[in-house]
Amino acid sequence: MIFENREDAGRRLANQLQEFANSNDVLVLGIPRGGVTVAFEIAKSLRAPLDVFLSHKLGVPGQEELAFGAIASGHPPFLEQHIIRSEAITPRQVERVAAEVSRMLDRRAVLYRGDRPPIQVAGRTVILVDDGIATGASMYAAVSALRQMNPASLIVAAPIAPESTCAWLRTSVDRLVCLHTPHDFFSVGQFYRSFAQVTDEEVIDRLRRAP
Repeated sequence: MIFENREDAGRRLANQLQEFANSNDVLVLGIPRGGVTVAFEIAKSLRAPLDVFLSHKLGVPGQEELAFGAIASGHPPFLEQHIIRSEAITPRQVERVAAEVSRMLDRRAVLYRGDRPPIQVAGRTVILVDDGIATGASMYAAVSALRQMNPASLIVAAPIAPESTCAWLRTSVDRLVCLHTPHDFFSVGQFYRSFAQVTDEEVIDRLRRAP
């Protein structure tokens, strides 16, 4: 399965999510930057509000690819205590890394939203969208952070992800919607004819034009 571009992928995903159309409690969240383009098409089709979801994993000092937790903009961090113990991460290190990541996310929140507050998540059916999932580590970090906000239901939607990644992500969410789950997977971009980088200006424009 090959997608023409992110817009095409978003429209195809929206076809699989029509049961959530015209519902007052549904919220679509796009992961910047590419995920917002896909999420915009879904929000437009479902006539649901759209927002960005700004989260980031907290990397072990010196091994930043290994996450000891995750944080979302404006919210306390989610911490994996067993990793903190096994890697001997001190409380001061946890506080320093969380503060650095939180400042970065706050800057991006101002860039994308301006002075608009984030749309509230608690008690809503949330559809979290990206333009593709590779290892699943970043998506798991986003899901972990989002769970702290108490959504009524959490759905992850992506056009493409390896079957192995989908298998373990399904255990972390209420529903996973993925259109293509190939065994031979090298990168998300290989399944798009056009996979140009999405700019900050494009993210801002889609948020302004969303339902």
